[in-house]
Amino acid sequence: MDTDAARPRWRFNAAHRLTPRLSVGLEFNPAVSEVNPIANWIAHTEMGNIPMISFGTSSDRIFSPKGSQATYVTFAKGFPGTGLAPYVSISYSEFENRILLPFGVNVALNERIDLLPMNDGRRTHLLLTYKAEKANLPLMAIDLKRPRFGVSVGWGF
Repeated sequence: MDTDAARPRWRFNAAHRLTPRLSVGLEFNPAVSEVNPIANWIAHTEMGNIPMISFGTSSDRIFSPKGSQATYVTFAKGFPGTGLAPYVSISYSEFENRILLPFGVNVALNERIDLLPMNDGRRTHLLLTYKAEKANLPLMAIDLKRPRFGVSVGWGF
């Protein structure tokens, strides 16, 4: 990512899905020699009017310093036929030692492209993602007040 902050400049994640609802892994931020745990458990899948509920942990917000972790619960609900899937989280930030309320809405533009405007509880970001069968390519505009641009590559095997 194009930023003066060292921590988010390069980031590598590796996760393994232990069960259909539980994944665990590590995040490596080489510019600050940091390795953090990541995990996500889907406690309840989306059904009818009930949202998906998941619990997780990862490094804190994009511009937080080395060593800060976030723990969160997320509620997400897709609306069939609209291409819209909003979410809201309750996140504890170790860096700020407080609760933040991240939120956003995934907008399916077509089968392969999604737009995700989001707020991490402090800053607003925008992701445009191209999805392939086993890979994705998000283009990122981070902190829309003073945009920084980046790209991410993800794949599964």
